[in-house]
Amino acid sequence: MTWGNPKGFARWTPAKLAYGGAHGENEEKLALEASVAAGVTLFDTAAMYSNGSSERRLGELASDQAVLIATKFPGSLFFRTEYMPKELEASLRRLRRSSVDLYQHHFPTNSVSIPKLMDLLANAVKAGKVKAVGVSNYSAEQMRIAHAALAKRGIPLASNQVEYSLLHRQPEVNGVLDACRELGITLIAYSPLAMGALTGKYSATTKAGGFRRFLPNFNRKAMDAAQPVVELLRKIGDRYSKTPSQVALRWLIENPIVLPIPGAKNSRQAISNAEALAFSLTPEEIITLDEATLAWRA
Repeated sequence: MTWGNPKGFARWTPAKLAYGGAHGENEEKLALEASVAAGVTLFDTAAMYSNGSSERRLGELASDQAVLIATKFPGSLFFRTEYMPKELEASLRRLRRSSVDLYQHHFPTNSVSIPKLMDLLANAVKAGKVKAVGVSNYSAEQMRIAHAALAKRGIPLASNQVEYSLLHRQPEVNGVLDACRELGITLIAYSPLAMGALTGKYSATTKAGGFRRFLPNFNRKAMDAAQPVVELLRKIGDRYSKTPSQVALRWLIENPIVLPIPGAKNSRQAISNAEALAFSLTPEEIITLDEATLAWRA
């Protein structure tokens, strides 16, 4: 979300104010190269991230890499259904590509007709400019509408990108995960480390930086509640010489229809994230983590 060099007011996006920016152009380059070397080949961005600078930077870095790029539209809050083709062309220019591997509608609104939007996306697939269609922040009902509209054109709905982690398990109870399983859709999990709360770096006395420290899930009560979960992650991780972050990511990976997309501001974080691919949890460990975080299903 924070890659690239935005200008003007785009330098103060919510993501940068919450997480801080990436650690420079060289670290962005090293993060991508380290990820690819570790077997990570999907990179997710969005037109809205850093006002297009994230797409532009990813396109530059990935121009000679055999990777899949997922992006999201629109690039601003002022969007109408019929704007989609222009949004796609702008993203393709920034990404330096003739087609995008996964093109996702970033968030539903009352002003956008899902069936009409899916029809335009189907046109883009037929034209070879989009290889797969996804959505983001869609409810189970909205997913079904999108899935049905695309099915009329013979195109599957590939994914729904929603928040999902051990400390945010709502997809399990609001119907989204069940609908993904039923319809053969991948759930792409954003904020898989609960914005850093699962890393073990923060506590009630060690505050996160930026705007995160003012969010409800980073207040003293929330951080105190999360500490037993972090300690359990640490205990399980010690068996495999892995960190709490890596165990938290692995818990998501163990679900065959879930794909976590952790962020990386530098190569060190990218290498750490990729370590989640290097081990597996036992069924008993998965159940233990499930039971320890039942309160976060509410």
